Amino acid sequence: MMSSYTAEDIKAIVSAPMNVGMAVALVDMGIISTAIEAAAITKAIAGAAQKYPNNAIIQTAFSSESLKTTKIEKPDVKAEDIKSGAYVNAAIAEVNAVVTMLQDKASANDITEYKQFIYDCGDAVANAAGSGLFGSGAKVSEAEAQTLARLKAALEL
Repeated sequence: MMSSYTAEDIKAIVSAPMNVGMAVALVDMGIISTAIEAAAITKAIAGAAQKYPNNAIIQTAFSSESLKTTKIEKPDVKAEDIKSGAYVNAAIAEVNAVVTMLQDKASANDITEYKQFIYDCGDAVANAAGSGLFGSGAKVSEAEAQTLARLKAALEL
């Protein structure tokens, strides 16, 4: 069942949770909180291989060696896409496309863990900083909670 991943597959596997994290961070933007949230997604991505030692998808795409060689383009985010929800929709569509691509290449268990990892990336971002001054205040804003709920539904978790 396991097949090798192309460089494009790996890029997509890495990009999906990063874009989900960005989408969650951007639905409720503040300069300080966004910086704290960016650090949270970086930490989640960097720790993925260690957290999921038996997951072939995550080991392939998120090993320190793979992360060094995978070049992820910075997403082109427009303010109107954040306000309209288009960026969140695009991140969810990207996740769905990656999960579909994985159907023929990975075990059901590995796919489920990968989907949970994607959700956890969004959740880590939402919980990283409050929406108040300098990242204080309630950790998860209403907009972040709604985005996480949509993500959870899309991932069927």
